[in-house]
Amino acid sequence: MAFDGIVTKSIISELNTILIGAKVNKVLQPTKTEIVLELYNNGKNYSLLLSCDAEFCRIGLTNHSKPNPQNALNFCMLLRKYLVGGKILEISNYDFERTVLIKFSCYNELNDLVTRKLFIEIMSRQSNIILTNENNIIIDSIKHFDTNTREMLPAHEYEFVPITKKSFLSINNSSEFIELINNEKTNLSKSIPNLFIGFSKTLVKYFLQKLNINDTNYNNNELENLFNELSTLLNNIGTKEISCTQFGNDFTLANRPTNVELQINNFIDEYYFSKEVTTNFQSARNNLLHIVLASLKKITKKLENINQKLKECSEMDTYKLYGELLTANLYRINSNLNLDKIELENYYDNNKLITIPLDKSISVQKNINKFFKKYNKLKNALGIVSQQKKETEKELDYIESIVFSLENARSLKDINEVYEEISENIVTKKAITNKRKTKIKKNNSEHELTSVEYNGFTIYVGKNNIQNDYLRTKVASPNDVWFHAQKIHGSHIILKNPQNLDIDEIPEDVLFECAKLAKNNCKAELSLNVPIDYCFVKFVKKAPNAKPGMVIYSNFQTIIVK
Repeated sequence: MAFDGIVTKSIISELNTILIGAKVNKVLQPTKTEIVLELYNNGKNYSLLLSCDAEFCRIGLTNHSKPNPQNALNFCMLLRKYLVGGKILEISNYDFERTVLIKFSCYNELNDLVTRKLFIEIMSRQSNIILTNENNIIIDSIKHFDTNTREMLPAHEYEFVPITKKSFLSINNSSEFIELINNEKTNLSKSIPNLFIGFSKTLVKYFLQKLNINDTNYNNNELENLFNELSTLLNNIGTKEISCTQFGNDFTLANRPTNVELQINNFIDEYYFSKEVTTNFQSARNNLLHIVLASLKKITKKLENINQKLKECSEMDTYKLYGELLTANLYRINSNLNLDKIELENYYDNNKLITIPLDKSISVQKNINKFFKKYNKLKNALGIVSQQKKETEKELDYIESIVFSLENARSLKDINEVYEEISENIVTKKAITNKRKTKIKKNNSEHELTSVEYNGFTIYVGKNNIQNDYLRTKVASPNDVWFHAQKIHGSHIILKNPQNLDIDEIPEDVLFECAKLAKNNCKAELSLNVPIDYCFVKFVKKAPNAKPGMVIYSNFQTIIVK
């Protein structure tokens, strides 16, 4: 991310225009690495977000509220004790460093007016939020570090990170800048961030692209143009002559005028909010998918063992034949001989010779008993294993539908619905109980159903088993039309039929549009020809003890969607 020192300075400049003198009304801590200060100033409320997350570390105003834990975390309680009721005196940083200082005027326990300081260090994994007194003695921090180079513990003095780079503001002219760059003898996107405080590679690459300068092959005239452009940017910080803009998958500052108030704060707030939503969604889906795939692997292995057992059961008639042939020819066999095999006529197959394997360590009679015992054992096992196979195949089919739902999910709400479904399912309940690191909460709110308006008709699309059941039982009427891909995992499609038309009376293009939606939301969406079954909802039933989303239907017709 390009939240560099220059962006930090620009953010602070905007904050200083509206937050000086603001009163702290509330302190919230949505996550372990985020603090939100609810502020009031000049008749308006503001939310100031302070984040020390390794990936999303930043400071800035936010318009997006986040759920807070019922029990406040320790650092949140500490900030409430020391800062609530206080007023902001100053928001600053040194040069273009990414350490922000917020000074508060507060009252202590003796009702004396004191100054407290909040330091926000925006340093990727080393990011931190530290509360100190007016003498920079640490009261506490959101993260505790104790290293050989820098202590970050209560009752210790807060020390700034040592500055090892040069300030761009100390450069007097372009000649000095050119000399410094040429001495580095490396590409510009590396040399400038290495030399000067506050520059990121993204910012440098943006201006190289804007000025059409090669990163590795450049001349002094191009360096002078670059120096002038960067100087203009830094001199315009705090004005509306610069703005934040998208650059590739990142963002950067540009010399572009804007009329939008707090443009940089608002742009970065939306950018990071979108990033967080995407990241949280992917993380939640991957965590849940990991659990479901583990169950899928376990059930697949179970089915393999059942098929192996059925294969053994298929040989039970052979053991019965061996026993019957040996019994019928027992009078011909010399019981004193230790045989490992014997050839006998098979009177079931035109007296063709058949070789029967024997255990020579036991008698022929005991071999006969052994064959009949194995036959009876496999015969009894066949019925049990056949039933187990049916149940296991149902479980496998259900887990595969869950995998499809996760692959088809588009938001955290979709993921939460899938989690709610499988947390109540005996197939995966144990796995979920053991997977304590899966940070997904149950969803008890209303379903966000997907609907399409087509040619005067409303069409609903279920994105998972929970929504499929909800559509069929709560949204659909008996004379609405239900669509689903034939024998393929997919969404249930409901065509609302308020006029109770017969299926033959519904326009063909409407039926085909529903069938296309069913195809595009099923596992075989890329197939050339997909059969889509459709019928009235009243002919769709849920079998007893069936899993969510599993139905049986009758009186249906089929459309082939190409």
